[in-house]
Amino acid sequence: MLHQPDENGVYARVYAAPMRRLFAYAMLVSLGALLLWLVFTTPPTAGWAVLMGLIAVGALYLAERTRRATATVLELTAEELRDSSGRVLARVEDIEKIDRGVFAFKPSNGFLLKTKGSAPAAWAPGIWWRVGRRVGVGGVVPSAPAKYMAEVIGSWVETRR
Repeated sequence: MLHQPDENGVYARVYAAPMRRLFAYAMLVSLGALLLWLVFTTPPTAGWAVLMGLIAVGALYLAERTRRATATVLELTAEELRDSSGRVLARVEDIEKIDRGVFAFKPSNGFLLKTKGSAPAAWAPGIWWRVGRRVGVGGVVPSAPAKYMAEVIGSWVETRR
């Protein structure tokens, strides 16, 4: 399959689906708000109040991280897979394998890349994560753009073999 880049040299783009992005954000904010409401309206014992407060703050923090992360777009060029802020997830030449099977440990609607070398752990909630030699792409993304990106990467990996 012949894939052509656009005028900016980008072969594929993956972005957050607006409704999935809203749903993920709303669920995390709702969890945080509900826990805070429980702490203040029906005060549990001090230990439980602290624990519930910490989980609430964590959920609200994660909601904000998710909101910011899902505003970015992943772009695949001939050299790298990066986000719209310029952060490189993986270099194309370093990708050894792509896994998009049903039983792969991958994000929803996404795929898993295995690279030649490890990189520092990183996470953009709802969009991608990286641990060691593995990069997972997906989450709140629509399946069609993610599938297309996976097919492009897969064809490149196969032609190198």
